[in-house]
Amino acid sequence: MEIIADESVDFGIIRALRKGNVAVYSILENNSGIDDVEVLKIAVNKKLLLLTEDKDFGELTYRLQKEHKGIILIRLMKIPRTERIITVVNVLNKYFSDMKNKFSVIDEKGLRIKA
Repeated sequence: MEIIADESVDFGIIRALRKGNVAVYSILENNSGIDDVEVLKIAVNKKLLLLTEDKDFGELTYRLQKEHKGIILIRLMKIPRTERIITVVNVLNKYFSDMKNKFSVIDEKGLRIKA
């Protein structure tokens, strides 16, 4: 499994994914400071799902119709950090292939995958 993580993603999530043998291309480590459109272009060029905590990617994909290979939006602000990290790792491990080329949201209610 391989993904790209936007700068907004808690680095604890990135570390936990890497510990679980997920290859994570981190924007923070490789392209810090670039705008969301450029992040999306990198994800498309690398053919990777994009993991983010930035809801602006919803606007880019729905309103502006930007191409993507899958976006996973994390909306778990109300739960403790450790639980948030575990939740994201578990969801990715279980549903990764279902989220390709789709817009998915992980929140306190669970996982929603939109076509």
